[in-house]
Amino acid sequence: MWRVVLRPALLFLAPFLLYVAWLALSRTMPFARQHWGRTVVSNLTLLGLAVAVIGMLAFGIFADRRFGAYQPAHIENGVLVPGHIQ
Repeated sequence: MWRVVLRPALLFLAPFLLYVAWLALSRTMPFARQHWGRTVVSNLTLLGLAVAVIGMLAFGIFADRRFGAYQPAHIENGVLVPGHIQ
């Protein structure tokens, strides 16, 4: 369940983290107010949304697909057999 939430959240936060890293490497104070104007934050937000959408589409397109019929969980000889794809 956490993978469903964390994957797009990390993709969205990637531009912000890269911007902070770039500011830190350029030896400026990364959390100073003058570096976080409205245009910077809005551009990073739009870029983060684009990265998250493109990343989730890429995960959906290139995900490992398994073909076959789903066998739901059932009980055999008193033992619970988990669901699987046959």
